[in-house]
Amino acid sequence: MSSAAALPISASPLRLRRLQVSEPRRGGSRAVRTVAPPRAAPSDGRPRGRSEVVVVGDGSDEWPAVRTSRLDLVEDIRAQMKALARAADAPVYSADRLDYKYRSRPLEVVRRALEVLIALGSFAMKLLLDKKGGRVEQNKRKRGAEFRMMFTRLGPTFVKIGQALSTRPDLCPPEYLSELSELQNALPTFPDAEAFECIERELGQPLDTIFSSISASPIAAASLGQVYKARLRHSRQVVAVKVQRPGIEEVIGLDFHLIRSLGFLINKYVDMVTTDVVALVDEFGHRVYQELNYVQEGRNARRFKILYADKQDIIVPDIFWDYTSAKVLTMEWVDGVKLSDLEAIERQGLNVLELVTTGVECTLRQLLEYGYFHADPHPGNLLATPSGKLAFLDFGMMSETPEKARFAIIGHVVHLVNRDYEAMARDYYALEFLSPDVDVSPIVPALQNLFDDALSATVSELNFKTIVDGLDVVFYQFPFKVPAYYALILRSLTVLEGLAICVDPNFKALAASYPYFAKRLLTDPNPYLRDALVELLFKDGRFRWNRLQNLLEQGRKDRDFSAKEALQPVLQLLVGPEGEELRVLVIEESVHIVEAIILSSAVDAYKSIPDYLRIPLFIGNLRGLAAMRDGELESMTNLRDQVLRIWNLLQTSENFDPAILLPILRILQQPEAHYLGVGVLGGVMQRLAARMLQQLLQTSPSATLPASTSQ
Repeated sequence: MSSAAALPISASPLRLRRLQVSEPRRGGSRAVRTVAPPRAAPSDGRPRGRSEVVVVGDGSDEWPAVRTSRLDLVEDIRAQMKALARAADAPVYSADRLDYKYRSRPLEVVRRALEVLIALGSFAMKLLLDKKGGRVEQNKRKRGAEFRMMFTRLGPTFVKIGQALSTRPDLCPPEYLSELSELQNALPTFPDAEAFECIERELGQPLDTIFSSISASPIAAASLGQVYKARLRHSRQVVAVKVQRPGIEEVIGLDFHLIRSLGFLINKYVDMVTTDVVALVDEFGHRVYQELNYVQEGRNARRFKILYADKQDIIVPDIFWDYTSAKVLTMEWVDGVKLSDLEAIERQGLNVLELVTTGVECTLRQLLEYGYFHADPHPGNLLATPSGKLAFLDFGMMSETPEKARFAIIGHVVHLVNRDYEAMARDYYALEFLSPDVDVSPIVPALQNLFDDALSATVSELNFKTIVDGLDVVFYQFPFKVPAYYALILRSLTVLEGLAICVDPNFKALAASYPYFAKRLLTDPNPYLRDALVELLFKDGRFRWNRLQNLLEQGRKDRDFSAKEALQPVLQLLVGPEGEELRVLVIEESVHIVEAIILSSAVDAYKSIPDYLRIPLFIGNLRGLAAMRDGELESMTNLRDQVLRIWNLLQTSENFDPAILLPILRILQQPEAHYLGVGVLGGVMQRLAARMLQQLLQTSPSATLPASTSQ
């Protein structure tokens, strides 16, 4: 539904006696016969359930614009129930039903199988001949067009495969990508008369009682249907009307029967594939069949809007339930251009990478906050609006991430970035990739061998595809059982990264998303993430300040980062009943910090005094402190400076407020915190007293004191 492709609103030629048609005259003008307004408006079809003001009209209409406030939730629910009733007979995926259906139709199955094999085999033969004749580069453009046409001829199932490939420059050459990108919207259409008849049949109303005008031809064609631009008669709102292709269920059902049969063969004879292919096919089948029910798609869109459209840079169109059924979907019209149309986006002065980053951030929220995500985010379903917002369309294929897996994914990514392979291997239990009785110790060196070379020292150089490919190797080597939802997650993220790579070959989706992971780890009180944060920050009894600094530097890049919430989960754990072991570590580290701050600051102050004014102080000889053994003073100074840098990171955050200290003070007022304060104060006094005694006795600090070092 691109504005670049939008046509002037006209009427259907099917109902010339009732609806006007805008016919183009010579010279580009149009002759339009005005349609009289209806005498009554029993139902305006507007989306309800929100409190807002909707102003409809473009200034060229004779009717006044409709202004609505405080929309009626009850009416919205009632309209939605009526739409559900209209979709009562919508198809549902059932592998047993498909098997029973096509078992009695072997000739049809064989015919389709031969059709697919011949098409794929013929194309493979052409590529082989090109290679033998040295004409691969010369024929790339031609083969790309043939590749697209082959997918188009094979039907909707293969069109969806082509759509996925169109965003993967790492898998297809540019000549193929440009051809496959046409599968997003430039698909063959079916007759308009059939589409308009479908609308009337599904909604039970004549076309002219629903719309005052409708485009004479579709403005976009997708794999399962085609879209018209229309204006509702009663509300005057411009809408998009999607109409399902006739006979689509029969075509898709046969393809899934064939693919599922192939899955059985793979499960039985291909040992290197440890994933249950049939389960993946069934999962995908359920998703695709949901796309055949437009009322379900409307419900998906409404749920998606409630969960994620609270951000000012995200747009989700609303649904008009009065004009929606299993095969007809009416939703708000969104002006915009496809995210893959780079030139059009640049002409509007918009930044493609910023839009893609917005898409990555929204996808992460989908995967990891509510677990409800858009499983088909190809460029045709993502629009850049003139205002610079990102619009999501087509909510037929949605999926969910289990709650336990959401937190495990966050910890897994952080463990990967920080090369904590032992924790990374244990994450597979929470992700349910491994059963609890599987020993993960052999997996640790495999992860280390794969990623030590693949990952660089900085997050900005991490490549999502490299990580996925590396994990695939591990999955093949060990008894992993990858859940079906995982494949859809990978598809969502790889599509976005592939889209960005078309603009910037150096774009890394993980680098763009890591601030979100760091922010969640620092602020989320979930026990799994809280434990992951403690595990990340403490190792071998010492606090790793460099890890905390890295998390804060990355987390504050996230637009929703709150300095006030940072580290609150750990502080709560610190004074909780389960935090006894952590309190011991914190006391020890706090003693080192306080000592480092006192002594390094004292030495700095002593060194700032002119030589002729320096005199021994009553607490000891600072020359002795300045001459601590083997860089101990330097280590203390580094520790102090790192702590101050971390405080500065919090202080310079956009939403920093001195009130950040209030929750900490409240926590420190709890009884368990008194133990911490006493322990820290006592430890510092003991260490300073020991140093004073050593100074007085002229002994070496190394004789009795351990070095204070930071990691």
